[in-house]
Amino acid sequence: MNKKNRFIPLWLAIAAIVGIVIGTFYGNHFQGNRLNIINTGSNKLSSLLYTLDDQYVDSIDMGDLVEKAIPLILGELDPHSLYISANDVQIANDDLRGSFSGVGIEFVIRNDTLRVQNVIKGGPSDQAGLLAGDKIVTVDDSVFTGPQLTNEVAMHTLKGEQGTQVKLGVVRYGESEVKEFTVTRDVIVTYSVPSAYMLDETTGYVKIKNFGENTYTELLVALARLSMEGFEQLVIDLRGNTGGYLFSAVQIANEFLPRDRLIVYTEGRRSPRDEHRSNGRGSYKQMPLVVLIDEGSASASEILAGALQDNDRATIIGRRSFGKGLVQQPLSFADGSMMRLTIARYYTPSGRCIQKPYTSGMDRDYEEDLLLRYQHGEFFSQDSIKHTGPEYFTTLGRTVYGGGGITPDIFVAEDTTDFTTYYREATLSGLILQFGYDYTDQNRQKLKEYDNQEDLVKYLKRQNLVEKFAHYADSRGLRRRNLMIQKSHKLLEQFIVSRIVYGILDEDAWTQFLNQDDPTVGEALRVLRAGEAFPKAPDASDADSVRLGSEGQ
Repeated sequence: MNKKNRFIPLWLAIAAIVGIVIGTFYGNHFQGNRLNIINTGSNKLSSLLYTLDDQYVDSIDMGDLVEKAIPLILGELDPHSLYISANDVQIANDDLRGSFSGVGIEFVIRNDTLRVQNVIKGGPSDQAGLLAGDKIVTVDDSVFTGPQLTNEVAMHTLKGEQGTQVKLGVVRYGESEVKEFTVTRDVIVTYSVPSAYMLDETTGYVKIKNFGENTYTELLVALARLSMEGFEQLVIDLRGNTGGYLFSAVQIANEFLPRDRLIVYTEGRRSPRDEHRSNGRGSYKQMPLVVLIDEGSASASEILAGALQDNDRATIIGRRSFGKGLVQQPLSFADGSMMRLTIARYYTPSGRCIQKPYTSGMDRDYEEDLLLRYQHGEFFSQDSIKHTGPEYFTTLGRTVYGGGGITPDIFVAEDTTDFTTYYREATLSGLILQFGYDYTDQNRQKLKEYDNQEDLVKYLKRQNLVEKFAHYADSRGLRRRNLMIQKSHKLLEQFIVSRIVYGILDEDAWTQFLNQDDPTVGEALRVLRAGEAFPKAPDASDADSVRLGSEGQ
């Protein structure tokens, strides 16, 4: 045997060891639901990681490197595939699950200090004696203030397993000493239907904030309550609803559609077409219905609005929705982290995909789309809406468009009549939020005398709040502009009052107050009172251009 041949077994052994090391590395870091590394590109990546770990000039924390690399890789795919670290998975899922274990407070962070905005009635903190307005300055005898205190840090600290205890050090308004409270964490229920009330004698209103596990049940409870108050027609408000679970949107659509109507279907390269149809068992199939949307309505809220629009079941009012039509599947890693990977697209009953255009996951225009819409004038004029997709047709032959959200049947412009640069700076700077909190905190005892929205608002409107805010803001760097303040007086007062109402009462009272002068809600009432909630087919003169092209119906 010559020298070369003599080393062949050694090289084969080394190659086998390298293969095992690389395989073990990936097995430890990437094993999860359907995650198999099989192609040459991934082999190149594994070789890179191994080489860095073996030869780089300094020692490398490979786990940290991978944590930073995965989001960048997913970011190259599309705008909605994303990675969630193990620490953030629970927080990401809590809102949709409808419950979590924690201390039961709503908080804001002001001047590096956590301040209790609301205490959930009957919750752990309420039972322990905490009050709205308290400042939490220590947790388990450790300082809990400073620039490192973020919303994420606070949530991670205050949440925990049911039954565990946490000691909170609190400074109460008007007192200097720190009070200590021991709070036993418990299950806290969150609601995705925060407001349901009667707009008039026959019109019910329901606000859906997101689509979680319990949204359908919450909606049925709200509708049952409205039934006891005599509602005969309904407004569903999806404005600002960023979406959630597909099945919740399908369940809700089913309540309003006749039997065997297509609600939505999904389809992707490796995901065969999957249809969702109504079963005809809904309790509100004949009820006049209006749905409100805006540029903040996305994903599951667009599925619901699109299903009702394409089936000519409701009138959609507001502004063009966000345009998210990509389906994400959660895939878990062994360490508890996960990624949400886009595997398919949503399609409305007419066959349109509502996903707005993008070139890659790092598409700057996509990220700034709402700002570009605003600058283009779309929030103020229906004629400024750019339809980038093809035409489709509803059951009755009405024209709808794909390729960029749900365009409402009736457009309502954003009201900028009283808008000034002073108002913009006051809102964007956060000064109104700060003033609202501080005013509430300093006057809490007096404000708590009012237990309903109407009486509280009447009292607040006598308190010259805009003038007090102008003085407050001026002392914090926002120069007083008397003419602009006068022009924006109504907007400023509404914003300030709304924050105080929210801080003293709840989200339902806050919503009712904002809806009183809301032009979109006003248009919904006009449509319902005129008996125009059910869409009509195009005029006979347009018959040649009408095509009953609702796919799958």
